[in-house]
Amino acid sequence: MGTKSLLSRGSELVSPGSQFRILNETLAAKNLPGFSETLNRSGIGPLTPVETEIFQMNLGKLCNQTCKHCHVDAGPDRRENMDKDVMLHCLSVLAESPIKTVDITGGAPEMNPNFRWLVEELSKLGKKTMVRCNLTVLLAGEKYRDLAEFYATHRVEVVSSLPYFEKRRTDAQRGEGVFDRSVEALKRLNAVGYGIPESGLVLNLVYNPAGAFLPASQAQLEGEFRQILEKRHGIRFNSLFTITNMPISRYLEYLLESGNLEGYMEKLVTSYNPSAAMAVMCKNTLSVGFDGSLYDCDFNQMLEMKLEGPIENIRDYNARLLAARTIRVGEHCYGCTAGAGSSCGGATA
Repeated sequence: MGTKSLLSRGSELVSPGSQFRILNETLAAKNLPGFSETLNRSGIGPLTPVETEIFQMNLGKLCNQTCKHCHVDAGPDRRENMDKDVMLHCLSVLAESPIKTVDITGGAPEMNPNFRWLVEELSKLGKKTMVRCNLTVLLAGEKYRDLAEFYATHRVEVVSSLPYFEKRRTDAQRGEGVFDRSVEALKRLNAVGYGIPESGLVLNLVYNPAGAFLPASQAQLEGEFRQILEKRHGIRFNSLFTITNMPISRYLEYLLESGNLEGYMEKLVTSYNPSAAMAVMCKNTLSVGFDGSLYDCDFNQMLEMKLEGPIENIRDYNARLLAARTIRVGEHCYGCTAGAGSSCGGATA
């Protein structure tokens, strides 16, 4: 699509400091409390981690798409990629760790030159491996043609982005022709067993709103997606996850340009749900950046909010010290605690 990354356009929103300032000023203008204040008022106080269950690896910002709402600011013009040395450090930690699940994301993680090697090594370790796939990468050229078969061979759980079951809304967010290519990719995954009962090959879809509003009921949307995708296209899948758009990076740009920032932030703040705050993904997830830096979640990673404390890189991993940290939060965290909550695994409350 025509959109370029914020970085290539020299946007001020490349700077986390600019994003923090805009969000702080927006809350102040509406006389809304900061997220830390809201946590304290609701009796939760500072967030602390529980045992790490999910080890999330962001392999870089290179992607074959440039979506309007991307919180990573990924695209074909980004060249950041995790190298093999960082991957080896991750594998070393995982080999000695009880962490069972590895969540691979990007960008389009499949475009990292060491992606397949990494998946093979994780398979040897017996880890449950999830890959966040934008679907169209399966049709991005000859080198990706057999990705569905590769996923199946290594029993990878595929988590696929599909903003909506209609072409117009999907293409508006992700680019012209993305819906048709996504349907073709889903059919390829179904053909090798993904999303088919009893196959054991898990295919989950991810929905995020195309506008400045919160997702509808996850159960309701899953039913609609299931019925319409199967009826119109013969596509089957296991579950659908709803994810709230975070007011950062290119989605923040969209909110500013559309005049929806104040209204959206007010909606997030007034929809704050203490139950969702208790179940935020940063409590059981460790996020690793392409250079090995450690973060509480992928959103903090994009805002360059490294972990609090002495452990900032996977090379210095220490489970005991990491367990004693306090999770870093900002005003964007309202996105994970509004309404039914939001996480990489969908609604939380």
